[in-house]
Amino acid sequence: MTDLTGKTAIVTGAGRGLGRAMAAGLVEAGATVALVELDRDVLDEAVKKIGDGCIGIAADVSSPDEAQRIVNETLSAFGGLHILVNNAGLGPERFRDTDRSNAKMIWEIDFTDWQLFLDVNTTGHFVMTKAAMPHLLAQDWGRIVNVTTSLDTMTNYTNGAYGPSKAGAEALATMIAGGVDGTGVTCNVLIPGGPADTRMISASGIYANRDKLIQPDVMVPPLLQLLSEGASKVNNRRFRAALWDVEADADSNMAACGDPIAWPQLGGQAIRPDGDPRGSGNTGSEND
Repeated sequence: MTDLTGKTAIVTGAGRGLGRAMAAGLVEAGATVALVELDRDVLDEAVKKIGDGCIGIAADVSSPDEAQRIVNETLSAFGGLHILVNNAGLGPERFRDTDRSNAKMIWEIDFTDWQLFLDVNTTGHFVMTKAAMPHLLAQDWGRIVNVTTSLDTMTNYTNGAYGPSKAGAEALATMIAGGVDGTGVTCNVLIPGGPADTRMISASGIYANRDKLIQPDVMVPPLLQLLSEGASKVNNRRFRAALWDVEADADSNMAACGDPIAWPQLGGQAIRPDGDPRGSGNTGSEND
């Protein structure tokens, strides 16, 4: 298992679900962890459950001032910052039931809901990265892992503002990855790979049986691999945790579970004149 002794992480949305599972996995691997959650009661329960090696910070990740406070309190508590897991998010259950029978069309969504989802699911990744990045770059080492969603979830018309907000987070991740290439900092995306056993999926219909859902703990093995020294050249990639085989070696898993962030291979690229300095900017290569 990856040894993270001496490393400090921030995990947003860490009070429950995927975030709590990842935070617990990081502490078990030796890291010190700042759990970030808006709901103080949920946060306190998570910190108590995980135990030594973590602190709780109640904060709104969509606020630039709050993001900076999160970083400052983490540095004050642990003396460093090495890992940022942008996991906090709002889910599509706000716009419809699990069976989708009452789904709102995108043009029927209240503007306040639209803005809220962009604020948390997209802007939250931006302001947290902006606050953490100076510290990561200064030490020539850092890992950023962003939780987005599957492509068909982004584009499903019954998912309201959830899909566009996660698509924005996906595009943001590849821009971050391109910017940090070669600096010692990496940025990758990690998703469950399907419906997960979290509060985003209500316990009704086919999902009343929670055993049919992907369990949050599947996020931990690929996360730990992405944080390892062996993954120092893995940048601009996205991984589906449900496909990760704990019995297989890291290279096999990286190949089987990974794609370039934002799937540039799926669409035609812009036609540019010879010599255009922009290039493609996203190969998603593990070796670039």
